[in-house]
Amino acid sequence: MLRVLLFLATNIAVLIVASITLSLLGVRGYLTENGINFQALLLFCFVFGMSGAFISLLLSKFLAKMATKTRLITKPANEREAFLVQTVGMLARQANIGMPDVGIFPAEQANAFATGFNRNKALVAISQGMLSRYTESEIKAVLAHEVSHVANGDMITMTLLQGVINTFVMFLARVIGYTVDKAVFRSKEIGIGYYIVVFLCEIILSILASIIVMWFSRRREYAADAGAARFAGSTSMIEALEHLQKESGMPNQMPQSLNAFGIAEGKHKGFSLAHLFASHPPLEKRIEALRKV
Repeated sequence: MLRVLLFLATNIAVLIVASITLSLLGVRGYLTENGINFQALLLFCFVFGMSGAFISLLLSKFLAKMATKTRLITKPANEREAFLVQTVGMLARQANIGMPDVGIFPAEQANAFATGFNRNKALVAISQGMLSRYTESEIKAVLAHEVSHVANGDMITMTLLQGVINTFVMFLARVIGYTVDKAVFRSKEIGIGYYIVVFLCEIILSILASIIVMWFSRRREYAADAGAARFAGSTSMIEALEHLQKESGMPNQMPQSLNAFGIAEGKHKGFSLAHLFASHPPLEKRIEALRKV
């Protein structure tokens, strides 16, 4: 669950820093004496919106390692670590991607994640708890799920989606800011009200827009489960998800910002606000989908 919320948080931070910096530098070529030049504004927002998304992507692997305290396996210290490296290597060959870095992060909750800006230079990590308690066939299925995320290019696709969302968030925030500044503060020139409203709108709209990113994340989980079934067998993947169900009462030690990159999320039932912001479908729905494969 680890990667999406960290990606989103980094993206929002980059957008806000960029907006403040541009404001301080007085960069607002889209504003004319007659009001907003919408074409110039859209181009401006597209350039900086896409830049923010790709900066977040480039930082994803480094931030994921830092946030989870992942220890990379450079030389296996025991049979279990050797099994991890060998299994990821085999799955990477099957998926036709480069060998990812393999790591273990110190959490008792069973979880795993994959991230990285390049499908041939990704990171696949598993929690110490999952490594200790799960069978080799279950671990292989979980690793196959994460490798499928990498092979499917989910991070790249998410980045493009986030870039488009950033564009419209920045665009709407500035249109709203300009309108409020003129209608409420009645500024003849751009005043402090404009900057305050733009700042607040970017935060609020970014949070609301994350609903779209989470919807995409939930869809990609089903695709990654199908990939795991293809590489490791549907029975093993179902057993791994059922094992996760049994342990659903354990406290989540995965950083909240990384939940969307893991595998053990999805306890919500029915439709709710939590469902809209959930990065993973409920485990029972994922199991049901696999049984239909």
